[in-house]
This record gives sequence, C-alpha cells and structure tokens, in this order.
Amino acid sequence: MTTDPFNLLALECRRLFLRDHVVQVRIGAHDFEKGVTQRLIFNVELFVPLASTTPQADSLSEVVDYDFVRELIARRIARGHVELQETLCDELIEQLLAHPQVRAVRLSTQKPDVYPDCAGVGVEVFRMKGVNA
Repeated sequence: MTTDPFNLLALECRRLFLRDHVVQVRIGAHDFEKGVTQRLIFNVELFVPLASTTPQADSLSEVVDYDFVRELIARRIARGHVELQETLCDELIEQLLAHPQVRAVRLSTQKPDVYPDCAGVGVEVFRMKGVNA
C-alpha cells in the first residue's frame, strides 16, 4: 500500500470542483486598484474521502455541498479590500480545509483584466491536512 499522500488522495478521494467562478472583488496593492472592484476568477478543487461521501440515499446531506465554497468566498469578499491574491488564497484555503470532510484543497485566483497581452495573472495554492505547514 502506498504512503505517498498524493497517491492516497487519488485512491481514496473524489475531487469536487468549482471552475471559473467570476466575482467582482476589491483587490490590489496599486493605487488604481483601491476603491474599485475588478473581476477575479476562482478555481477550487476539494478532495473528499470516498468512504464518507458516497451517497447511499441520493441525498445532498451525504456529500459536501458546493454552496459552502461559494458562500465562503462571498463572505470573505464582503469583508472588504485585500491587497494581495496570495493573502486571499491563504485565508480561503485555511477555511476550506477546516471543513471536516475536506482532506485537501487546490485553489487559484486570477485577475483577467490586469494586462492586455495575457489572459490573466494569478496565484495557485495546494494544501493537504497534516502535510503542509
């Protein structure tokens, strides 16, 4: 049996995802970013154990509800301006990992409107319970 934590995730978990969730956010360290909102694209992957999230009765109560991810993001955005995508990602990933069913999270944010010559600039973080500091 493998003890590599990444292999265990693949063998024992299902991957839930929220892709290209676009939100208007007050974010940025530059003066031109203060006091305005800009589009921020969130991509979130949650790794949850198959053993405890495989529905037997086809009921939402048996799985991790995607609404929890959207609500968590909305609550953080409502708190106000954040300077850095890194700060926002770190705060959100810590809260996502606090969910009892979540073993690991991959989260990225992307500002699509910063530079005209690229699709976006962003940050991605991957953390597992009990592995990352």
